[in-house]
Amino acid sequence: MNLLFLCTGNSCRSQMAEGWARQLAPASWHIGSAGIEAHGKNPRAIAVMAEAGADISDQESTRVTDAMLAAADLVVTVCGHADEHCPVLPPGTRKEHWPLEDPAKATGTEEEILAVFSATRDDIRQRVSGLLQRLQQEQQQQ
Repeated sequence: MNLLFLCTGNSCRSQMAEGWARQLAPASWHIGSAGIEAHGKNPRAIAVMAEAGADISDQESTRVTDAMLAAADLVVTVCGHADEHCPVLPPGTRKEHWPLEDPAKATGTEEEILAVFSATRDDIRQRVSGLLQRLQQEQQQQ
């Protein structure tokens, strides 16, 4: 199984999804993330993931390539912009969309902003866990 999480800038949501999937998926699965653009990694995303026991500091912020799309079994878009601007997928590549709000747009005190990042992290963990369970069940039925 090859999963690709796709976002606008590959800095927050897709990075978190990749981190959770790497931690929760079978070791034989290939997990990656990319963006329509590459905006670099968000330090708050790294911090809240570390707080939950998932180290994403070594992951790269990358721009999606045709090769990534060709290799993917499933592309999960984690924001509306990426969903709308997702390149055409090769035949047989499935796509799923998660309409997640961008925590990087949160405003307020640092504590309030981090609370938004933490809520996004927890939502993504739940979504990734459910997705992995569903995909493993599909594989067992084949």
